[in-house]
Amino acid sequence: MPKGYWVAHVDVNDMERYKAYVSANAAPFAEFGARFLVRGGQKEVREGSLRSRTVVIEFKDFETAKACYDSVSYQEAKALRDPVSAGDMEIIEGYDS
Repeated sequence: MPKGYWVAHVDVNDMERYKAYVSANAAPFAEFGARFLVRGGQKEVREGSLRSRTVVIEFKDFETAKACYDSVSYQEAKALRDPVSAGDMEIIEGYDS
């Protein structure tokens, strides 16, 4: 079964307040077995334009990735992020050869 992924591109406007989101998302991510593959870090955009921060999170499957996003605990964490950042995020099914 293919894994599921969150792929997010984010601009953070207030890093101090954003830290509250990072703390709050720890519980739902642990509950749903999330594993960070990319969390900020150095990057070099080669085509197009992207936001300043990229995050890729892996889940055991697509359904789990969606369930985490839809969970009450993640939505509560997201409410802390929304006022201090702007972003684009998709939940995508991985490739299973």
